[in-house]
Amino acid sequence: MNMAELKNKFIAVKDYEPTDMNELLCFARQMYLRGEITIAQYRDLVRELELAGAYKPDNKNEYIGL
Repeated sequence: MNMAELKNKFIAVKDYEPTDMNELLCFARQMYLRGEITIAQYRDLVRELELAGAYKPDNKNEYIGL
């Protein structure tokens, strides 16, 4: 899965465009935890999202949608 596919899946599931890269990062994490993407896909997406400005929250309560 690449960034474009992730964004399209996000829009299909959430019915709106992501407001920032962190929203996509959280969505990718949820997909990985549900077994919808592999660890390799997740790592590639995290790397690409972090290069685009996303960051992992320091506090687990900061995750969007959890």
